[in-house]
Amino acid sequence: MLIDTHAHLQDPAFNRDRKEILERAEAAGLEKIICIGYDYETSAEAVQLARQFPEVYAVVGVHPHDAKTLSTEVLAQLYDLARDPRVVAIGETGLDYYRNLSSPEEQRKAFKEQIKLAHELYKPLVIHDRDAHQEVLDIIKKEKAGKNEGIMHCYSGHLPLAVELMKEGFYISFAGPLTFKNAKKTQEVAARVALERILIETDCPYLTPEPFRGKRNEPALVVHTARKLAELRHKTEEEIAYITSQNARRIYRIKD
Repeated sequence: MLIDTHAHLQDPAFNRDRKEILERAEAAGLEKIICIGYDYETSAEAVQLARQFPEVYAVVGVHPHDAKTLSTEVLAQLYDLARDPRVVAIGETGLDYYRNLSSPEEQRKAFKEQIKLAHELYKPLVIHDRDAHQEVLDIIKKEKAGKNEGIMHCYSGHLPLAVELMKEGFYISFAGPLTFKNAKKTQEVAARVALERILIETDCPYLTPEPFRGKRNEPALVVHTARKLAELRHKTEEEIAYITSQNARRIYRIKD
């Protein structure tokens, strides 16, 4: 059985066939899907889906793109949402200096506030990092962001950074880009990072793996990322499914 550790099931791209998508996920061998919020509204929707479907769990937080929306009021609302037992982590938070849809200052402030929230609630942290590797690591170390462990979602850094992040308590998650022919750096990391710290995800509806690149992504397609990881690690697909699912259950503290 597989676990998609990072999906956006509440995305409007799934409004017409969400139930069928969950059925296809089950048929593909998925036992759990973690639905990630990126602002207050989508976090609330993630919780609603987790309450509705037993295979879905929620993560609540504000993405760096939306960091400017993280007011004191929104932070209090996230705190209330995060107390729901179906919420297994805080995020996705972090830094994204590729688009800068919120200013670097706003992103840093929102990142630190959500680290504090994770500390208060004893929950792991889901981190988004794009073009900000060193600063993300510096904040993680200074703020002790890995106190309750966490996940570096859709990892795009190099191996030495992954090693440093694991020392800080983080798991390394790989998405569809692992299957891309030009993803040599990511494939090198996936081939060498500690197996007990590896996760797989879709980030759907984005980052669709080969051979479906360019089409809408969905949880069932995480099997292609698992297959590529199995190839890189010289393991069977069943072994990779077991290892990554056990890792996901451990970091998200899923018991059922």
